[in-house]
Amino acid sequence: QMQLVESGGGLVQAGGSLRLSCAASGRTFRTYVMGWFRQAPGKEREFVASITYDGGSKYYADSVKGRFTISRDNAKNTVYLQMNSLKPEDTAVYYCAADIRPPRMTSLEYHYWGQGTQVTVSS
Repeated sequence: QMQLVESGGGLVQAGGSLRLSCAASGRTFRTYVMGWFRQAPGKEREFVASITYDGGSKYYADSVKGRFTISRDNAKNTVYLQMNSLKPEDTAVYYCAADIRPPRMTSLEYHYWGQGTQVTVSS
């Protein structure tokens, strides 16, 4: 079992930055692939970024590439999403997720999910 708790969301102006955190329970965090996803009102949940268990490989959606950075600290059981140059279209609930071996790094088929944190970007 793994529990995930996101934090760091909020209201920011376009062009601003936010850093999301996702704290995970359990001593096996370092064995999990971690991902960030988002869901805007009226839209389907979509992949944002993911990172391998050791942080050696990272993957990003084209829409956030160059603006967002995913990282993890296995000593703190935490994964981060640094979001820069935010745009109104980044407004969504952001979720972190964990899986030992997701079908694809960009897949939504992760086993464990957090409750989400709201990010609102004003124009």
